[in-house]
Amino acid sequence: MPGTILLEVADIYVRYSGIPVIHGVSFQVNRGETVCMVGSNGAGKSTILRALMGALPVYAGRILLDGTPVQGSRTESLVRMGMVYVPEERMLFQPFSVEQNLLMGAYSPKARDGIAESLESVYKLFPRLRERRKQAAATLSGGEQQMLAIGRGLMSKPRILMLDEPSLGLSPRLVDELFDTIVELKRQGLTIFLVEQNVRESLEISDRGYVLQSGRIVQEGTGEELLGSETVRKAFLGL
Repeated sequence: MPGTILLEVADIYVRYSGIPVIHGVSFQVNRGETVCMVGSNGAGKSTILRALMGALPVYAGRILLDGTPVQGSRTESLVRMGMVYVPEERMLFQPFSVEQNLLMGAYSPKARDGIAESLESVYKLFPRLRERRKQAAATLSGGEQQMLAIGRGLMSKPRILMLDEPSLGLSPRLVDELFDTIVELKRQGLTIFLVEQNVRESLEISDRGYVLQSGRIVQEGTGEELLGSETVRKAFLGL
């Protein structure tokens, strides 16, 4: 049902290279929501995403997907369960074509079912990828590579799509296009967890947000509430 909790993170602690970096973080993402986590570089946002996807161990606390504990699961298992992560580095197969990269996103049994429809859906969302479908990923612009990374994630038929700094390195025009795409995906019913330094734009398109500082959540609220917060305005918006 819409509004019920899909992803719940309860009091997690994470170490990076043996050093505690995430300290008792809790948050939730409901079905159909766009939720963002904002904070400055080094706050721990990407570390949380890597922990959610099993790339870093959680040494205390719980991660639940639709009520089922998933901490300690392998990344491949999490993808099969519907948790899909688009990393900041994009991790494309550069010599392979756009279409080959997209098809690599559809490796789970669920994703392979209806693969042609998924491909068409991605091309409809990103017409430039259709135009460049035979080109090597290495020949794409930065914005087109970000489209491809998101498109490949969508090919996995995610229950929740987690985006790590998707606007990083993009021109202002492409940033606007990217956030328009996220809005469209939400309109289509996709649940999205967005990690971003681009605070204003993220909060403007999000139902709710969390502010992370030094590995701790220091504020939470609706996107509108956080945009109006004096703390957020001073710390991130220069107001």
